[in-house]
Amino acid sequence: MKLKWLWQTLAAIVFIILVAAGSYLAYAYITYYRLPDNESLGVKHNRENTVQVGRTYHAQSWNVGYGSYPPSYSFFMDGGKYAKAYDKATVTRLTRGIVKTSKSAKADFYFYQEVDQDGDRSRHVDQVKRITNAFAHTHSGVYGQNYDSPYLFYPFNDPIGKAKSGLITLAATRIGKATRYSLPIETNFNKFIDLDRAFTVSKLPTDNGKQFELVNIHLSAFTKDHSIQEAQFAKLFKYINQAYRAGNYVVVAGDYNHRLLQNAPEIFHTTSKVQTWTHLFPFNKLPAGFYVPRMELAAAKTPSVRALDQPYQKGESFVTLVDGFILSPNVEAQEIHVVDAGFVNSDHNPVRLTFKLKK
Repeated sequence: MKLKWLWQTLAAIVFIILVAAGSYLAYAYITYYRLPDNESLGVKHNRENTVQVGRTYHAQSWNVGYGSYPPSYSFFMDGGKYAKAYDKATVTRLTRGIVKTSKSAKADFYFYQEVDQDGDRSRHVDQVKRITNAFAHTHSGVYGQNYDSPYLFYPFNDPIGKAKSGLITLAATRIGKATRYSLPIETNFNKFIDLDRAFTVSKLPTDNGKQFELVNIHLSAFTKDHSIQEAQFAKLFKYINQAYRAGNYVVVAGDYNHRLLQNAPEIFHTTSKVQTWTHLFPFNKLPAGFYVPRMELAAAKTPSVRALDQPYQKGESFVTLVDGFILSPNVEAQEIHVVDAGFVNSDHNPVRLTFKLKK
């Protein structure tokens, strides 16, 4: 009798687990969606001045890691411990630090990646609003969503939950038009983790009648199918080539999740084992004339990203360089450097570029 009761109990538990799992999968698939390609974006706090050809400008690109990665943090998807930010106070403090560090650059153009609008992982701090409003009196602002996950019940001991996140582009000049373009992603269950990748394009009028196109992008990191990343690059490269052929100026900024220095392991004294986010950038596939300014980056030996498998320890943690700029032939790079911010406010350091549009 007791044995029968035990089997019935176990069967009931298994049934409940299966129903719960099935219900969750149904929820994930029912709530899944992708934003349409070629989607128009709004512009906030739009300025009136136009970009001047021949003038020197400054730009900064920074993956801010949704304000959740202080040096002591490690992330479960990279083999670390945590799924969410420690607490709301930490996200607020790091977001303030991101704004302060950014303002010290006095840049004309800012590009941010991994900015949460709302999320369990970032303790529901609206970083999009905080960062955009911090520059409301000086910069036009565009936000494009590239992540909107259903509730992810993983890891089971501390689920990462729901999140809505995206890309911010700020310009000290007028933005005439902004558009979001979808990128290819995996079509299996991984699409729930790597949701709705995209790049945004902000078109700025110049004083010679052409357009200056600011492209903000964050490519997939943890996909094991490298063909997905290759397809993402292919769409980006096709777009920027068409923009340049139309007579416009193009600056791409972002986190490519591909190393920009071929001998990065030697430069940063790390393992040469290739991870999903450290493949070599496809320089040979860039459209004709386009280039990635690297000048003194190798000599400076300042990384733009750290691994999140463990808390950051300078000289011991894995680091490399995956963030930077792509310029069209009619844009002249004058200087580029990675800011050694010590990974205090993010798992990435900001990258700054000085450039001008050729006459």
